[in-house]
Amino acid sequence: MRENHQLAIMFADIAGSTKLYETIGNERAREVTSRCIVYLSEVTAEFSGRVVKTIGDEVMCTFPTADDAARAAVRMQETVSENGSELGNLHIRVGFHFGEVILENGDVFGDAVNLAARMAAQAKGDQIITTGETLDAMSPYLRFGSRELITTTVKGKSTPIQIIELTWGEEEELTVMGGREAVTVMAPNTVTGVISFHGKSVEINENNPSVTIGRDKNNTFSVLDSMSSRVHAKVECRRGKIVLIDQSTNGTFVVTAQKDRAFVHRDEYVLQGRGVIGLGREVNSSDPLAVHFSC
Repeated sequence: MRENHQLAIMFADIAGSTKLYETIGNERAREVTSRCIVYLSEVTAEFSGRVVKTIGDEVMCTFPTADDAARAAVRMQETVSENGSELGNLHIRVGFHFGEVILENGDVFGDAVNLAARMAAQAKGDQIITTGETLDAMSPYLRFGSRELITTTVKGKSTPIQIIELTWGEEEELTVMGGREAVTVMAPNTVTGVISFHGKSVEINENNPSVTIGRDKNNTFSVLDSMSSRVHAKVECRRGKIVLIDQSTNGTFVVTAQKDRAFVHRDEYVLQGRGVIGLGREVNSSDPLAVHFSC
């Protein structure tokens, strides 16, 4: 039975797999590529996706929305990076496109499939590539982690296509607030903040000037959530203020006790009074994912 649907089509494959086999040998290469495919399939399911097929070192999958595909693509890259030692430090490339497809006997066909495959072909190792049309279908906060690479003609398309890269995992490379260096020198006046999560509280002051929040277990506060980056944000004491510094893919939401709201993405925000911090999603004070602050 044939059905028409609007879906996001994604191709994810291992970059330089031929060299991988030459470098570590057939048996080990087959082992790590198979494990990588398992990880990619698990991430697909985590974000409401469906694996259509696996072809050697490539996974073809579908997602209900462009947002689901974007989140899954970032998580795929993060998962491969986090498990680098197990996977022989291999790298993946991801391409996807959202559009109309034909579903038939469990497979998908149509122009959107062809365009998604071309986006994957455009990607290099560690890259996520999509189209401008797909970017337009994504939620605004997900668009922040993107940049246009080029507008070009693609075989089979009568109009030029915007080729977009979704960025991820750039925390260590970022400089905050237009390149100003983060300074942790205290102002003459003393300031104190308290950050709390799941019964753990840490005071920020001149003796303990910063904490980190994110999905990685090595953070001061580890928030295990699909929207959280490995090192999502820092909170630090600086010049008489308690400053939140977002370093994430999905941004950070702040809601104060007075119900003031702020969205922070690759930027800074001064925390004042009491409130909650949400990693990649807005939370309230009773949400189990809420990180509480008092300044």
